[in-house]
Amino acid sequence: MADSEQQDRRQDQSREERLRRGGAIRKRRVRGIRKIRLVELPAFTLRLAAMLDAGLPLIQCMEALSEQTTNLEFRRIVKSIGARIEAGDSFAEALQGYRVLFGDLYVSMVRAGEVGGALAEVMSQLGSYLEASQALRRRVKSAMTYPVMVMGLSLILTAFMILFIVPKFADIYADFGAKLPAPTQALVDISTFVRRQAPLVAVVIVVLVYGLRQMKKSARGHLLWDRCILKAPVAGPLIEKIAISRMSRTFSTLIRSGVPILRTLEIVGEASGNWYIRSWLVNASRDIEGGAALAESFKKHGHFPPMLIHMVSAGEKTGNVDGMLEKVSDFYDDEVTNSLESLSSMIEPLLMAFLGVVIGGIVICMFMPIFKLSTIVNG
Repeated sequence: MADSEQQDRRQDQSREERLRRGGAIRKRRVRGIRKIRLVELPAFTLRLAAMLDAGLPLIQCMEALSEQTTNLEFRRIVKSIGARIEAGDSFAEALQGYRVLFGDLYVSMVRAGEVGGALAEVMSQLGSYLEASQALRRRVKSAMTYPVMVMGLSLILTAFMILFIVPKFADIYADFGAKLPAPTQALVDISTFVRRQAPLVAVVIVVLVYGLRQMKKSARGHLLWDRCILKAPVAGPLIEKIAISRMSRTFSTLIRSGVPILRTLEIVGEASGNWYIRSWLVNASRDIEGGAALAESFKKHGHFPPMLIHMVSAGEKTGNVDGMLEKVSDFYDDEVTNSLESLSSMIEPLLMAFLGVVIGGIVICMFMPIFKLSTIVNG
């Protein structure tokens, strides 16, 4: 089994290499790629699945979809893919030119569907996968929008008060020539330091951001960064659940579409969005190449959640690995939703407390000398 999958993977790689030599795979710029991926691609995939299921030829489907597409850039791409198919390329080969948009998952599933003669079914599965992924993304975005906005506004307000409001009060109190209360003096000192060292602080922030970006460009640096993210308190477990959910759903979709297991592991690692989890899958694929079962390889490295291992093991015994992985994904989707709701309910009072302590503390410190105005004036 492992030998046949290795042979299939070598055939895929040799085909891609031939396409590269023929100039079919080129890095093409796609304007508004994020919007196309999130909005246009799921609808396009489900419409194409419905048309193919109705028995329409692929070329006719592409012509109809190009007319239905409102996004001008995506319409151009659909027409280009249709022209390639009409010229004699397979659908997967036509997609290769826009791999930056469609990704390995999409192209591999289309190729598997074409080879197995079940393109309509595969496109339907792929459309459902894209919709489920988008739904999870919307839930995360919706839950985190309010806390991020409140935190951002509070930081902006704090910086504005320290840079512009506190110095005005400091000038007023300086005219009295009296000693300020300790909290007020500390706030004035902080404001003075920040204003005087603002260029240095800005340079330090820019250097840190640039350093992190450069670190993430290297494989080791990116791996270390993603590992640290998973170890972070509060956010780490949530990010891991999201990654496991995405990994399980991708895994289920690819296996159901007939993509070879070793190729599936490669694509799933990319789709997880986390290089540390990707390294788990790389290690597991080496064991599978050596003849190990999927659940056994997951258990050996001790990183995967026990529930995932047990469900995969049960799936291997019953011949329903894809179904079990889909259940794992559904479970973790619910876990993510519950975690986000709990986090939101916990963050709101914490944000209010932060605003009360920081903003309220600054205001109290600024007005504290006024409460002792007679003492300050009399010196």
